[in-house]
Amino acid sequence: MKKLFSFLAIIAIIMVSNCTRIPENNDPVIGVWSNEVITSVSTTDKQTIRKEWIFNDAYLGRYHSYSNQNLELINDFRWTQEDGTYTITYPGTDLPVNIVTMEESPEGTLLQDNKGNILAKRE
Repeated sequence: MKKLFSFLAIIAIIMVSNCTRIPENNDPVIGVWSNEVITSVSTTDKQTIRKEWIFNDAYLGRYHSYSNQNLELINDFRWTQEDGTYTITYPGTDLPVNIVTMEESPEGTLLQDNKGNILAKRE
């Protein structure tokens, strides 16, 4: 009786594991994107602000913000894609929602808003 119960439990585990497959996401936004801005604080001092988005295939990602190579902010984000438009939200923060499209340029692949402002460049 124990052998039969064990056999049925193994069959049940195999059947459940085959039914719960996650669909593959091959969206071209998956990867690392960044934007770096260098500003002059004074004639001899410069400040570098780098923002980085890491998109994964589970419609989630990680956002980093650096100031002069010092990590200032790290936060998770969610993203969706509909008809070529990507919406990036940052739950639990006051960061604004980014709505961007992917564009090819001589500089590389860019994420930019509808006004042409560049959010990030693919690394």
